Amino acid sequence: MPTVLIVDHGLHPHSAREAAETARWAGELGYSARVLRWRGAKPRANIEQEARNARYRLMGRWCTAHGLRTLVLAHTEDDQAETFLLRLGRGSGVDGLSAMRAYASFPLSGFDGLMLMRPLLGIRRAELREFLKMRGVGWLEDPMNDDPRFARTRIRNALPLLEEAGVSVPRIAQAAAHLARAREALDAATEDFLARHARDDAEGTIFLDRAALARAPREIGFRVLGRVLTGVSGQPYRPRFERLEALFHALVTEDKTKARTLHGCRIGFAPKARALFGPATLRISRESARKSPNRVAPGPPVKAGVMSSRGSNSPRKGRIILVSCKS
Repeated sequence: MPTVLIVDHGLHPHSAREAAETARWAGELGYSARVLRWRGAKPRANIEQEARNARYRLMGRWCTAHGLRTLVLAHTEDDQAETFLLRLGRGSGVDGLSAMRAYASFPLSGFDGLMLMRPLLGIRRAELREFLKMRGVGWLEDPMNDDPRFARTRIRNALPLLEEAGVSVPRIAQAAAHLARAREALDAATEDFLARHARDDAEGTIFLDRAALARAPREIGFRVLGRVLTGVSGQPYRPRFERLEALFHALVTEDKTKARTLHGCRIGFAPKARALFGPATLRISRESARKSPNRVAPGPPVKAGVMSSRGSNSPRKGRIILVSCKS
């Protein structure tokens, strides 16, 4: 029997009551339900991102504790379009604009083997509501969805104007799908580069062929460096692009200089005894002395040849969890 997870973020006065109501509805439909509460002080800035991380962290821990491997989310085609536009506004590249996948790896590190499934990405939000009305099933509207402080709310309010101009939600979602295919090709090229030009040791240190990195197309080079830094540091996201670009430029253009640091990693030239790719071999290791407030607990040592962000093409075996997330 699937389990319904309800996340109570505690961000508005009625969140606990609404979470309890959702759990009651789940029980009436024959499902078990668990309310997961985001406890402690709440952030005053970057609330959307912090709430998202807290939500995934709570659900990920529950799934891991109960031996579950697939988390089902109710993102719709409208959510896909909104995510695309949000990331477009932030100047995201191919990865960001490819938006959400129907089957994807868990977005936070430390949850290896846990996958996300989004079966409703091809369904409009209005269609879902009409279906619920036909079935006589009620739902709750999160009041924070109408709060103009949040970028997603402002994007959602702008969508009708875009629709009138011919930029419809299905067309935006289609563009995201095109970019997702481009991302797959770039990911494959990145993994091929890592398999041929990177090695790791038992401590999770990565040795990288600097000459090959300099010869690679810039997009592949950025991806390789970002993937290595993320894998070594254990952080869930790669560095901001401008910092990654500056580091890449320094590494491929400058002669031997003092080591650099970024994203909780130390990047420098390997000693002669570890120069696996010649005298300009790069050595990337975790910074041991620095304690970053944003760092998450690292996972097991990263294998250079398999540092993949892609999920497999077929779902893994295991029970499925249905999710309802309330703020």
